[in-house]
Amino acid sequence: MPSRYCNQLIFYLANRDRKKPRGPSLPHHRTYGSRIRRFLETSLISCCLGRCQFGQPPAAVGGPIDNLSAAQLTDYFSDLIASHSWSAVKLDLYAFKFYTLHVLGKPWTMPHFIKPPKVSRLPDIVTVEEAQALFSATRTLSYRVFYFTLYSLGLRLSEGLALKVADIDAVRHRVHIRDSKGNRDRFVPLPEATLSVLRRFWKTHHNPELLFPNRHGGLAGARSARTPLDRGGVQKTLHQVAIDCGLKKRSPRTAFATATQPT
Repeated sequence: MPSRYCNQLIFYLANRDRKKPRGPSLPHHRTYGSRIRRFLETSLISCCLGRCQFGQPPAAVGGPIDNLSAAQLTDYFSDLIASHSWSAVKLDLYAFKFYTLHVLGKPWTMPHFIKPPKVSRLPDIVTVEEAQALFSATRTLSYRVFYFTLYSLGLRLSEGLALKVADIDAVRHRVHIRDSKGNRDRFVPLPEATLSVLRRFWKTHHNPELLFPNRHGGLAGARSARTPLDRGGVQKTLHQVAIDCGLKKRSPRTAFATATQPT
């Protein structure tokens, strides 16, 4: 049974990507698919163990996922809250809502059966001095320039990796950020220091399309690379450099400030 429902979701998302409407990004598609699979597999395991009773996952107590009641969903998510964080619970909730609206084509009639608490937190923002220490401690040039670009432009990791040469508008001093959160485009100011760093960096690889090409083929292969820097490598290196610098902040990705350009 999990395969049938997950295949429905995968088929819908594959066709949806050809039309590119506004909505969840590709990483969210993968997350939604895994959440629906967990929902179904947990229900089946519960049923096979003979625990098909009140308080257990809904698919085990009242038929297929297509026709679940608000009470059954409340039971499932109440159990989920006891063992998972609110951020994880919200992803499960949004995945089921997306599946109901777009795959089953049914109206979402139970929007308030579970409400996560409203939390307002300030983002962790490193100081200019901390950021400069991080840049100086990063030995790999491509990573050092990448971190500086994220910090000075206030970009998310995925936005930085997706940057292309054509997105840099040196005349108007702005950068075109494409397919950002919610599939929205936006422009961000381009400081002169960042433009100067990017120009010098581009001369090291001369890739006609990508601003941060991968280095799988070394410096010589960067010119013809078709994919950006490896996301995992970028995150792992940043984490290690932050530890080496004694920084306890998670990442400078949300900061928006003018930093001293890396040397």
